[in-house]
Amino acid sequence: MRTPPQEPQFGPWRPSPVAAVLDALLAGAARPAVVAVDGRSASGKSTLAGVLHGEARGRGLEAVVAHTDDVAWHHSFFDWAELLRDGVLAPLRRGEAVRCTPPGWAPHGREGSIDVPAGVDVVLVEGVGAGRRELTDHLDTVVWVASDLQVARARGIDRDVASGVNGDHEQANAFWDEWEAAELPFLAGQRPWERARLVVAGTPTIDLAPGEVAVAHGALP
Repeated sequence: MRTPPQEPQFGPWRPSPVAAVLDALLAGAARPAVVAVDGRSASGKSTLAGVLHGEARGRGLEAVVAHTDDVAWHHSFFDWAELLRDGVLAPLRRGEAVRCTPPGWAPHGREGSIDVPAGVDVVLVEGVGAGRRELTDHLDTVVWVASDLQVARARGIDRDVASGVNGDHEQANAFWDEWEAAELPFLAGQRPWERARLVVAGTPTIDLAPGEVAVAHGALP
């Protein structure tokens, strides 16, 4: 797995049931349990958040996924920590429902809000920088989704082109150059993997059965 020089080489990897990963992330957490799912763009964060959400719901827990991209939309690549903290995480910690309309929405014609009902059991905060240090006091735990840098970039560009985001292939490549110029130093400075309880491979290098993810060795009993 090729990673930037500032990021450790995680591993060796071993398969683990998603159920065991969720158990580890929720261990000792309050309610709602606020879990940050962090990693580089296109690393597999949304996929992991989705399977953890499904596992939680399968246990009868009320779970919600909140995306940092929604908070940051038409605002800033990474200067959104206060918006997420004050608009989403602080109300959750007070036991309140969340109804947050980030500042970039209305000027660009986006309606609605980020909604999280009061009384949920699990909130999965997914996005690059979800585990940033400014939010530490509002998070119960962090999982870092490690990924191969080139695989994640190719996957992200293909995803953007297929969904009509960021233009054609040439335009998407140009956007990713701009994005990575901000993302790489941001993550190098934040080092969220150091605050992670678990490291999961978003671009696995081992064979996995259905319902399994690859976890860095020694992370689970």
